[in-house]
Amino acid sequence: MKWQGRSKRTPSGAKITPVRGKRKHEIGRESTETYVSETKRKNIASRGCNRKYRLLRCNEANVTNPADGTTQKSTIENVVENPANVHYMRRNIITKGSVIKTGLGNAKVTSRPGQDGVVNAVLIE
Repeated sequence: MKWQGRSKRTPSGAKITPVRGKRKHEIGRESTETYVSETKRKNIASRGCNRKYRLLRCNEANVTNPADGTTQKSTIENVVENPANVHYMRRNIITKGSVIKTGLGNAKVTSRPGQDGVVNAVLIE
């Protein structure tokens, strides 16, 4: 679990004396590393009676062609580039901003698969 509360240090590095301890609502969850395989989703209950749809595995993407504005569903072959982590490309992990190879060509992912439960991408010319 990650604690996503206020830092114990100021931007200059001085220590802040904590007024209170950690709170339950400040706890974050572990990140979802979506990889290329047969599609599998998981529903997560989030704060305020809302839902998040974790995409654990995926092999299809909604690819938009910016030239004519059409969107088609295409199969994902592999991950070509991932600026989030150099090792994600080798492990075929999809995050926002990663470049994937699809049946229509290379495309850049615009959605957040671990939060949205879907892979949306835009073709790269």
